[in-house]
Parts: sequence; C-alpha cells; structure tokens
Amino acid sequence: MDMKKPDPKKRQAATDIMLREKGIARISIEGEVIVEPQKPVLDVGGVAVVLPPGSFTQATIRAEEAMANLVTGHLGKSKRVADLFCGIGTFALRLAKKSAVHAVEFDAPALAALDHAARHAQGLKPVSIERRDLSRRPMQPLDLKTFDGLCFDPPRAGAEQQCRELAKSKVQKIAAVSCNPTTLARDLRILIDGGYKLKSVSPFDQFLWSSHVEAVALLER
Repeated sequence: MDMKKPDPKKRQAATDIMLREKGIARISIEGEVIVEPQKPVLDVGGVAVVLPPGSFTQATIRAEEAMANLVTGHLGKSKRVADLFCGIGTFALRLAKKSAVHAVEFDAPALAALDHAARHAQGLKPVSIERRDLSRRPMQPLDLKTFDGLCFDPPRAGAEQQCRELAKSKVQKIAAVSCNPTTLARDLRILIDGGYKLKSVSPFDQFLWSSHVEAVALLER
C-alpha cells in the first residue's frame, strides 16, 4: 500500500490519537517512526525482542510455536547451527537455548534487533550475527564446514542459490521453512539430488481465508 509521509498536521493528529488510545505502541510509515509512546516488544520463545518498523513475523503464535518445535526438535542435538534468512530471530533465539547459533540476514534492522535481544537474554548459548545477501552471495561449503545443523526461512522466492551450495556441504541436518510450496519443492529437489534424505514435510494453514500455506521440511544427510 502506497502511503505519503504525513505533514506536520497529520503527525500531530497521529500523536493525539496515540495519547487517547491505549494498546498502540507505534505508528510508522515506510520505516520512519511517526510516534512511539512505547517500544513494541515481542516474546520469541521467552526472549524479548524489540521490533524494528516493518518487521516480519509469523502470522499466528500457535503456528510459530508449532513450527519452532519442529525446527528445534530436529536440530536440538546440533552443537553449532546456522540460521539463514534469520529475520528477528524467530528460530535462532529458540535454537540458542541448546546450540551455538550463527544468524545470517540482509535486513540490518532485523539483525540488530536479534543481536540486541540475544545480548540481553539469560541462558542462551553464543549467538553470532552476519549481514549478508544470501540470494546474491550464498554461504559456500567452506563457510558451512563448522556447522552440523542448519535452518533456513527465505522469502517467497525461496533459496535456490543457497541450496545449490548446501547440496555440496557436509551439514548433517537441515530444517527448511517456507511460505511457498512451489519454491520449497524446487529447493528440496536440489538438496535431495545433493544427497539429503527428506524425513518429513509438515504444512501449516496459518493464513486464514487464503490459499497460502507455510511448511517445514526436515532433512538429513
């Protein structure tokens, strides 16, 4: 939706609304915070994450928790996990309860929110971060040699280039999360042809009144 940035009068009107209404943490347009009486905070597996404007989150809490349980259950015994396209840390922060995690994401505000949350949380294993455009510069097998587990949750276009490199790696377990069954099927084919065995695919119908579906696929080498 195209929205013009508000003039001073509209900014003041937004501020007046925020002062009258309760339960609204922030109004922002195209990344610019118009008014923010309090920081919007999301509980991610027991870790408080301060959301940057325009943050991506899963559609429902129940679906997010169910998907996270599949991912953490599959990778829970891994000593070192890479979380690619990690966003604000939906999976990384949960995985860090048992494994050291390297979180990779191109969206700088999302990555900063994850880093801040991890640094101020108690009881997590080490969480390192890396800003990287995985669609243009995927992690190579050499980059992945220290990881025994990996999770990825790319945009709808999928992770074709990254999966081509993953297929050449020695990562033992992969959890693939996707909101697009078509690109997920393509990416899984690449991994299977590279020697991975598909253990399960679980669909999640969290987008009510639409044809869209989320899915989690678990693979092992």
